[in-house]
Amino acid sequence: MAGKRAARCGAAPRGRFLYWAAKTAQAPDVAPHAPIQEIDSRHPQPHHIQRAVAALEAQGIVAYPTDTYFAIGCDFTQKKAVERMAALKRRDDRKPFTLLCADLSEVAKYAIVTNENYRLLKRLAPGPYTFVLPATKIVPRHSLTKQRTVGIRVPDAPVAIALVEALGRPLATTSAQLPDGEMPIDAGEVQEHLGHLIDLILDGGATLNEPSTVLDLTGSVPKVLRQGKGKFEEQG
Repeated sequence: MAGKRAARCGAAPRGRFLYWAAKTAQAPDVAPHAPIQEIDSRHPQPHHIQRAVAALEAQGIVAYPTDTYFAIGCDFTQKKAVERMAALKRRDDRKPFTLLCADLSEVAKYAIVTNENYRLLKRLAPGPYTFVLPATKIVPRHSLTKQRTVGIRVPDAPVAIALVEALGRPLATTSAQLPDGEMPIDAGEVQEHLGHLIDLILDGGATLNEPSTVLDLTGSVPKVLRQGKGKFEEQG
């Protein structure tokens, strides 16, 4: 009687249900979007930072706010993560990413800094600048240019700095700019466009839509390679 009542109420036969369940299980997986973790932009909570560090140590890519663009980054020592980020950006993997360092003492581990350049860095960093400097021998080959130089950032961005400090080494970093040139300015836009390609998004609020100023410090005088948010006047 119970079976007849179920049939009259429109219940699907058991065999049909099992077929539907099997088809559903075989459906192509859709890549999940990276979760958004809200974080205090001035005083980032350590447990949120540790969540991001865990993702980085697992060869993941994390998005975070900086003092210029919203950025994505990975552990610069993890070659597979760096290659994954290059593919995400559709970027030639022979073109290295900038290293995001926590402070000037860390910069000195990875770049050769003259006394004159140190005074300049001390005046401008932390801030919206990228410094091109001769690399030290401990920089991995995949982070070097053909000229054996390295790009260095020390941003005025507590979330990014806390992330590097907790990881214990620099991040390979780049903007979250899309291949078509569009620039996400908040966590929601990053998730919409890149969420299926990265692992975690730290949401510290909207960011400014300006690039860093790039300074080449490999010559006798600093040279502006790109004028961005950071103010700098060339001498001579």
